[in-house]
Amino acid sequence: MTTYRLLKKNVIAREGLDLLGTQFSISDNDQDPHGILVRSARVNTDSYPSLLAVARAGAGVNNISVEKATERGVCVFNTPGANANAEVDLVFPMIGVWQRNIYSGIKFCESLKELEGDQVDGQVERQKSAFRGVEIAGKTLAVIGLGQIGVRLANGGVHRFMKVKGFDPKPALANIHMLLPDVELVHSLDEAIGTADIVSLNVPLIDRTRHLVNPEFIARMKKGALLVNYARGPIVDQQAVLRALDSGRLRGYIADFPTEELIGHERVLLTPHLGASTSESEENCAMMAVREMSSYLRYGNITNSVNFPNVEMIPSDLVKTRLIVINRDVPGMIAFITNVLGDNQINIDSFKNESNGTIGYNIIDMEADVPTSIVELIKDNDDVIRTRIITFSR
Repeated sequence: MTTYRLLKKNVIAREGLDLLGTQFSISDNDQDPHGILVRSARVNTDSYPSLLAVARAGAGVNNISVEKATERGVCVFNTPGANANAEVDLVFPMIGVWQRNIYSGIKFCESLKELEGDQVDGQVERQKSAFRGVEIAGKTLAVIGLGQIGVRLANGGVHRFMKVKGFDPKPALANIHMLLPDVELVHSLDEAIGTADIVSLNVPLIDRTRHLVNPEFIARMKKGALLVNYARGPIVDQQAVLRALDSGRLRGYIADFPTEELIGHERVLLTPHLGASTSESEENCAMMAVREMSSYLRYGNITNSVNFPNVEMIPSDLVKTRLIVINRDVPGMIAFITNVLGDNQINIDSFKNESNGTIGYNIIDMEADVPTSIVELIKDNDDVIRTRIITFSR
């Protein structure tokens, strides 16, 4: 039975690690692992010769060299939805803290520490009007990005009697089906942000979303709107936001990513990257990441990959060998693989192929051993990125 070496680059919740069986060894310093479990640490996939997969216990994968991984046939997983409740649990209270001037009110109360008795009551009654806020009910919330977090945030706005507009340029149908009917699904960014009192960013950090919020974006927003960023810091052009805050174009900025320039600004409310920092979220992410990693290494199955297509196949009791072929998505690859096997008298028990438009992923089950020489014939094809043999003991 093959033993797979796993490198743990961050603290991964014990509830997840406990799901691993005897086929896995876990280390904090393995220099050549088969798999890496990670949260926020940076991962250069080229640094590990035997690496097959990276599972990130969280949604964003900007700390992982995904493009390099794809070129080498390394599968990268994330855990969408596992931390969604934690994020939404924080975003709405922070919006409420801002809208109701709660932070300023708390600081005012702390300033009364040296007063006594009626003096406290008197000061509270005289000053409380300075902290009068506004309700979120009836306000328009624009949710940019309708993944698991965005959908729950949009639905949460409906439950708080807000008018909610949701926008995603490439929405996943499964997520859209989860939206409450009261959420208005709009078809352009301008429709979403043009009349919104509060704009929440819920998109991954990729090349096209870096500095999504720039001077042009802000100019299209409603004057005096509140901007909320619990996605990733670089999605926002920080200098553009600071200029908009100073000019009054933006009323406020709530974010989970403190920087030297933002700290202390009177129109900025910050938390120290707490979005997914709950024990429940860390457990959920760890368990999902471990299940993804285990299924991939043991069976070659894929769920929630950011660079490979999702594909699963259960081997029958008769299957002895599973061949995995990862290739560039070009015509003729299925015929090529089956011809090589057929020409060498290898009978295929079952074959499954999926593509994401860039990568083709093939699972081929056989009831016999497959000689290394035949696998090498497949690997020699210029469009084949990687092959794997998984042997089942029967």
